Amino acid sequence: MDELQESALGTQEYWDNRYKEEIANFEDHGDPGEIWFGEDTVERTIEWIKKQESISKNSKILDIGCGNGMFLVELFTQGYVNSFGMDYSEDAIELAKSIAQKRNFKIEYSVCNILEGLEGQFDVIHDKGTYDAISLNANIKEHRVTYLKNIFKGLTDTGLFIITSCNWTKNELVEQFTDYFELVNEIPSPQFKFGGQVGNTVTSVIYRKR
Repeated sequence: MDELQESALGTQEYWDNRYKEEIANFEDHGDPGEIWFGEDTVERTIEWIKKQESISKNSKILDIGCGNGMFLVELFTQGYVNSFGMDYSEDAIELAKSIAQKRNFKIEYSVCNILEGLEGQFDVIHDKGTYDAISLNANIKEHRVTYLKNIFKGLTDTGLFIITSCNWTKNELVEQFTDYFELVNEIPSPQFKFGGQVGNTVTSVIYRKR
């Protein structure tokens, strides 16, 4: 399996600078900033969550690499009120808190790096783009193991891990995660055809502990 090329997107400096700009835009215009992978990706994930009997409105849900927190904002509007967001960028957390406060939503956010561990256990852990960013870091092989171990520890025994990636296919994620997780389901996403091959714009898959 080929690794991805190292990129500035895999550095904290890039994201700190990005969210400084988004804080300024939010303060000036009320714009919460970009929703990575698009609003339709968020909608598909939330619709899947709503259909799961094992996920209640009080289930403890964690969004890692939450950025501006809009995934949790949308989740909160659907009645999922036991939600938490974490990001290693202080600027991202500042923005997420400001957006939630403006809407009077009680969502708990904290500055935390998934590679440094998680506190507590969660019924659902959601990742939209964080694993992708880690995969663009020079230390991907080392960081991948740390990432998976910490996700594993942070899930309850019956918990679900939802990950959306634009860099990895379902088969590649299954291969990379096989020591810790088994595939439960896949959330369908739009397909494209190029050079006779059919692919997905993003991959959204659900895992549980082995």
